[in-house]
Amino acid sequence: MHKLSDAHLIDVYLQAVEMKLERAFISMLYSEIQKRKLVVPSRGSAPESSLTG
Repeated sequence: MHKLSDAHLIDVYLQAVEMKLERAFISMLYSEIQKRKLVVPSRGSAPESSLTG
């Protein structure tokens, strides 16, 4: 996961959420975002909200 730049990681995460990909994949991406202490810009809803639905 360290080969992805911070910006690319966030972009992939947002696209995965938008495309409603598998929760495990989205969770893995989000965990890496938290590990790097990054902030995910909002695209109309909170990042975590898509994981609970």
